[in-house]
Amino acid sequence: YNILLVLKIYFMACALLSPDPCFMVTPPCMSEADRFSLEALRHIHREMDDDQDGGIEVEESVEFIIEDMQQQQTNKHNHLHREDQHITVEELWKGWKSSEVHNWTQDEVLRWLKEFVELPQYERNFKEMHANGNTLPRIAGNEPSFMSVHLKIQDQQHKQKLKLKALDVVLFGPPTRPPHNWLKDLLLIISVVMGIGGCWFAQVQNKASKVHISKMMKDLESLQRAEQSLRDLQEQLERAQEEKRTVTVEKKNLEQKMRDEMQGAQEEANRLHVLKEGAVSELSRLRYAEEELEKVREALKKAEQDMQASWSVPESLQLWLQLTHEVEVQYYNVKKQGAEAHLATAKEEAEKIKKKRSSVLGTLHVAHSSSLDQIDQKILEAKNALVEVTACLRERLHRWQQIEWLCGFPIMKNAGLPSLTSTLYPDPNWMMKSRVTTLSPQHYGMHYHRALDRQNHFPLLRVLLKLIFFPWLLTRSQILGLQDFYVLFYLVLLTVIVSYVI
Repeated sequence: YNILLVLKIYFMACALLSPDPCFMVTPPCMSEADRFSLEALRHIHREMDDDQDGGIEVEESVEFIIEDMQQQQTNKHNHLHREDQHITVEELWKGWKSSEVHNWTQDEVLRWLKEFVELPQYERNFKEMHANGNTLPRIAGNEPSFMSVHLKIQDQQHKQKLKLKALDVVLFGPPTRPPHNWLKDLLLIISVVMGIGGCWFAQVQNKASKVHISKMMKDLESLQRAEQSLRDLQEQLERAQEEKRTVTVEKKNLEQKMRDEMQGAQEEANRLHVLKEGAVSELSRLRYAEEELEKVREALKKAEQDMQASWSVPESLQLWLQLTHEVEVQYYNVKKQGAEAHLATAKEEAEKIKKKRSSVLGTLHVAHSSSLDQIDQKILEAKNALVEVTACLRERLHRWQQIEWLCGFPIMKNAGLPSLTSTLYPDPNWMMKSRVTTLSPQHYGMHYHRALDRQNHFPLLRVLLKLIFFPWLLTRSQILGLQDFYVLFYLVLLTVIVSYVI
């Protein structure tokens, strides 16, 4: 106790006799670290005391917090001033000596460096410096060369950040963590769940869209194959017509050759007849007669065959059948144009879908819109239309080829619809002529059936035509060797159709 009393008297005497600042404050500096801390606090006090009157007012504290410490006003000045509106250096020193931060250990300073300053890379430097709570005023006062030399911090941004954090704990006490915001956690969890759900939903929709689009592409490919099949069938029709023309030319050449052979047979028969008359003996005349009879018999057979082969129906029937074929071709062209329009529309929509698939938003938009179903419906309609047109073309080609073969004259190869119309309807004042020549293919069938309905007023004429035309067809089938019941039924049906046309 006596020693402590002596030391106290000694320090008081030193304070009275020496101008050292450490002995001019209470409590006095007890170590070299306290001396550096006091000097740093004096420097901080000078920075905060703008009017240099020796005290820090509330306004000066607020201005220092906002401008120098770059913090929003959060009533921190109340913690510094409390009831004192005029803080001197000694009061600032007393507040620091009684602060909890002043008594921080090295571990607490290192935890503050990592958790609040967020500069853990300088932890080793602080350990080598043996930094504790009493070292923080030197950092807060930005003592020259302290952070650069002793703490080895060269980054100016890190220096500034460390200074501001040190000022905060030196002036206002230990840092406090803000209260945990459960609402933010809830919003974060909801956002994460919504994000994961959105990604999952987008993935599912993208997969479904790809499957749907793949199915649509397959339908489009089948549609293209149907279109190619139609083109192939049309080419086949053109080749068949070309072969038909070739056969017609060969038939004409064969008929001419047969006529020449008949004429040669007749000349040979005449020659034999002359030889018969000039023969002297009865045996020679008999031999010549037999030869002449045989030649005449062969000539008659060839003549009969030639007559049967060259027999033809009335030209008007051929013209009416050709007109019927051309009208049906007009209907087919209209149907084909409609199918091609459906195909073009489906292709355009499919190309639009392909372009939209280039982006994720476009894929989602396609997946949620009804355009895929509409395009599927259009592709299905175009495919059905092409299949129907192809079947119609195949059936029409087969049917008219059979009719040409039965009738023995060309029908599909003709002078054209305008020429046939002008030939079959010569009267320009007749209503049917204007209807036939001016109506479009879309309306031709309606007026054509009306004309057929008007023919119902002449049943006797139709019956006579059937009675006249049916025996000819029956005879024709016998000549060609067509005794089958199916062929006879087809001929009867053809008779009825032709009678309606005529």
